[in-house]
Amino acid sequence: MASLDPRVDASIAKAAPFAQPLLTKIRAVVHAAGPEVVEAIKWGMPSFTYRGKILAGMAAFKQHCTLGFWQGRQLLDSEKTSEAMGQFGRLTSLADLPSKRELTQLVKRAMALIDEGVKPVRTARTTPRPPPEVPADLAVGLAGNAAAAQHFKAFSPSAKREYIEWIVEAKRADTRSRRLAQAIEWLAEGKARNWKYENC
Repeated sequence: MASLDPRVDASIAKAAPFAQPLLTKIRAVVHAAGPEVVEAIKWGMPSFTYRGKILAGMAAFKQHCTLGFWQGRQLLDSEKTSEAMGQFGRLTSLADLPSKRELTQLVKRAMALIDEGVKPVRTARTTPRPPPEVPADLAVGLAGNAAAAQHFKAFSPSAKREYIEWIVEAKRADTRSRRLAQAIEWLAEGKARNWKYENC
């Protein structure tokens, strides 16, 4: 029996009218192909997991939807180039979706990859980014917590950047303050910014 999440119902209900049939069809095909698949919300998007691993995610935006398989590079010969995330580009109508048969096969193959323990392939960055610049408020927070400072110093540049970008992208001062406090707490425990998803 399909494991439905009411948060996914809510996400589909609040999506634009053009998006609702797309999201509903994706959801139905995924569950028909994999009755053991479980729904979740990850990174604010409706997602599907299988045996505790991320299988796929879908999202609705103002003018398009996306569908992405976590192991898309292994499932498809080459990912379609698109400004939208996911392997199928900008989905604006049911006609943009793969056929039910093709989508069912992709879900089953994605589940098989998880069963086999195959890890997702990630594209390596060709040019390394410069080390991130630590904002003043984070530097002050780290100076006041030796454990957080020690862990932050040991992190890779990309792990540091995840924290820095999360803090500086806050639009309101109170949001930034909350994120800074949370960052210091997690850093003191040696946790990376996205530690909750490390075993997905």
